Formats: sequence, structure tokens, C-alpha cells
Amino acid sequence: MSGQPAQPVIDTHVFLRDGDKILFSQRGGPYGRGRWHMLSGKLDKGEPLPVGAAREMYEETGIVASLDHLRLVQVVHHRQGRDSERIGFFFLATEREREPVNKEPEKCLALEWFTLHELPEDVIEYPAAGLHGYLEGKPLSTEPGW
Repeated sequence: MSGQPAQPVIDTHVFLRDGDKILFSQRGGPYGRGRWHMLSGKLDKGEPLPVGAAREMYEETGIVASLDHLRLVQVVHHRQGRDSERIGFFFLATEREREPVNKEPEKCLALEWFTLHELPEDVIEYPAAGLHGYLEGKPLSTEPGW
């Protein structure tokens, strides 16, 4: 152990649900290109977690989330390679006033609803850990890659 304080990237992820369906985003950037992921992004400095989750959902889909309708359902502390770690906070959102639209086509190839019984096969590992932890009712925190 080096005794240095951790400096993980802090991410927010949102499981936008509509009954038995969850909205997925197909990555268009270099990391995970073509693979599936939930709505997500990095937390801004000084930003509360639910505010960051709501901001990311709006930036990606145009959906405004009431902070009263976002519920923390999973935390993933992920080691991504030797020198990088991330902490992801996964929120559940079930209320929406409109259909999502792809507001970031340069980062997102597609937005698609998948049922809980037919999830995409190619979900990026880090968010998949949060997804399966949530769906399987596992303890709030998981730690893949350690």
C-alpha cells in the first residue's frame, strides 16, 4: 500500500425503467464503442450525486428527472486497469413525462428499451456489475476488478 489517498473517477448511472423495460445507450465513443451501457456520466466537481444523475439523464435523453423520483440502488467500486479506479452510483428512475431522444449522437449510436428478460448481451462490464447487482437484489455495493 502506498498510503496515497484514492482519486477515483465518480460516475452516476441511471436505470430508466418503464415497467419491465430499461433504457440502454449504445456507446459511440472510443471506449466500448458499439457496446451497451446505461445512461451515465462523470460527476461534476461540487455536484450532489442525484443532481449529477439527473443532469446526465437530461443531457443524454432530454428527460427531466425529479430528484424525488431518483433512488440510489447500487454502488460499484471498479478497478479499471492498474492505475485507474471508478466509483459508480446507480440510480433508479421510473417517472418521465416524455419519450427519450438521443441528444448526444456523437457519443451514442442508439437508445433502446430492453425487457428485464431479454437484456443486451454486450453490456460493458463495469455498468453490468451495477445492473446485475440491482436486478438480483445484491447488497448495495459491489467491487469488480479488485
